[in-house]
Amino acid sequence: MSENHEHKSPAMKYALHFGQIAIEKGFITEKQLHEALGEQYSNDSYARLRPRRLIGEIMFEKGWMDLHQIDIVLEEVFREQD
Repeated sequence: MSENHEHKSPAMKYALHFGQIAIEKGFITEKQLHEALGEQYSNDSYARLRPRRLIGEIMFEKGWMDLHQIDIVLEEVFREQD
């Protein structure tokens, strides 16, 4: 995930950061991250009518991460913001 993300929205930057940490921890694969991002930023008309779901929510619903793993990733995301 070494591409430049300067042009990405804050939500996309967050989702990518969450995903990168989850990959580093071995919780998900890069393929799963890309699939979840695709679902989160879907262009279908129904998806545009509803609020964007959190990347962790998508990964939980797909059974790729459990709540404990999501908490671990979130702790690291917020620790890095301090």
